[in-house]
Amino acid sequence: MRVPALVPRLRPFTSTIFAEMTALAVRTGAINLGQGFPDTDGPAGMLDAAKNALYGGANQYPPGPGRPELRAAIARHRERYGLSHDPDTEILVTAGATEAITAAVLALTEPGDEVLVIEPYYDSYPAAIAMAGATRKVVPLAEGEDGRFVLDVQALRAAVTPATRAILVNSPHNPTGTVFSEAELSAIAELCVKNDLVAITDEVYEHLVFDGAEHRPLAAFPGMRERTVSISSAGKTFNCTGWKIGWVCATPELVGAVKAAKQFITFVSGGPLQPAVAHALDHELDWVDALRKSLEAKRDRLSAGLAEAGFAVRPSFGTYFVCADVRPLGFTDAAELAWQLPERIGVAAVPVSVFTDHPGQWKHLLRFAFCKRDEVLDEGIKRLHELR
Repeated sequence: MRVPALVPRLRPFTSTIFAEMTALAVRTGAINLGQGFPDTDGPAGMLDAAKNALYGGANQYPPGPGRPELRAAIARHRERYGLSHDPDTEILVTAGATEAITAAVLALTEPGDEVLVIEPYYDSYPAAIAMAGATRKVVPLAEGEDGRFVLDVQALRAAVTPATRAILVNSPHNPTGTVFSEAELSAIAELCVKNDLVAITDEVYEHLVFDGAEHRPLAAFPGMRERTVSISSAGKTFNCTGWKIGWVCATPELVGAVKAAKQFITFVSGGPLQPAVAHALDHELDWVDALRKSLEAKRDRLSAGLAEAGFAVRPSFGTYFVCADVRPLGFTDAAELAWQLPERIGVAAVPVSVFTDHPGQWKHLLRFAFCKRDEVLDEGIKRLHELR
């Protein structure tokens, strides 16, 4: 029997480090500092709104574009950035940001098109591009002298060819924790306008930016409103990663294209959860601000602990993650160390190299998640000291 054409394209993505590392952590009883999901629930008002919707009859299919109260709440939320969206034609509710990204790539690229991806990248990006039959071109972040991961603007410009159709932009950035500067975002915007590119932006950590910084959506830059598919979700903002409620904001033409793909992937999802997310967007941003402050403190706690354990810690400016260099501890391959850690000291982490096309350039870094209770972080740090 002939193997379907899609199977070879997706084979590299069928086994993920997250599933395997989680299974290993469970089997060994390790503290899982590898995966980015919090170990506390979101705001009580949001949970009550979900319960009320669940018992109030909101258990059938919601409208295809999403419940109107959620689309309206998303539109109000985008106004904080100076962006106006028609909730009826410019907003689409999705099954999390991952579906939104996949549907956008499927809708807006074709075989023969090239998609620029900034490396390291979230692991669903290359799979989505492969499903579309498009070609992935990666541009690596560079490690600056101060340890910050920075965009190589010259390399990004050099990567554009006549076949380039789109660019995937993730800021705040997973896995490195960097947040693109005004100058970096301006350079991306200029590149898109000059070369008539569509930008697909993954902004799921938009509220989790530290040290007094503020998130700047790429769509707010000159010339980008009409060529940006802005994607976010409730999962990281409200500690409800399992709900899988995401959204797309774009022009009617772009939203219509993404909807055409999305409606045959999940059709709809999360009917009783959508009113709860609408409530949260309208009423729980003070809770989110407290979450951000808490995560900033957890970042500092874990970073200090990793440094005390002997790692060379890279600065993190947002997200759930901090990266650490294993070489000062005498190790040369973070991936090899990652697979040893659960059984050796009872801690799970993720090697940054699995998020790249060029693992050799990133083999010295591990990614740790700090979205855990303080006692969990402290116990993980205590165990990591055993590596010295």
